[in-house]
Amino acid sequence: MNELITLSSPVFSEYLERELRSDHAGETGAVYIYKGMIAVAKLRKDTELIKFAKNHLDTEVEHLKLIESILEPKHLSCLLIAWRIAGWLTGALPTLFGQQSAYATIASVETFVEQHYQQQIDYLQENGGPDGLLDLLLRCQADEIHHKNEAKSLGPTTLPLALRIWCFLVGNGSAAAVVLARKL
Repeated sequence: MNELITLSSPVFSEYLERELRSDHAGETGAVYIYKGMIAVAKLRKDTELIKFAKNHLDTEVEHLKLIESILEPKHLSCLLIAWRIAGWLTGALPTLFGQQSAYATIASVETFVEQHYQQQIDYLQENGGPDGLLDLLLRCQADEIHHKNEAKSLGPTTLPLALRIWCFLVGNGSAAAVVLARKL
């Protein structure tokens, strides 16, 4: 995923503008999830987790560039600092407890992101939109599904209660962040 997609019509409906703002906020948070994960994994000298996070970070940086290439700066969330901090903490905190917590967190986040992209894909399939936007979202969603599946394959098969609660909070926190990012 190295080339940027150019949309033939950069004018978005109010709905798509809000959704793309939330996508940009989410991809910003995702970049910082992996930065936080890498920071703590380096302290723990966990080379396996560092490699995992760096690979995912590269993909999330590409997603962020894709969204930035189509969304005017005036339409970005005014809470980007908050999304960076929240993302970093979402990556760093579970990594303090080891790989299994980190992988479970990524699986939880990516499950939410897959569904969030699917809502936008469904909208575009039903209502149409600028040329190239559906392809962009499908590409991003496919990467997120890959991240989710990889994290699930590496993570625990059953989650202890504390980790289930954390993942619940992460999923619901992601949903709340989308609501805020659509507005601000």
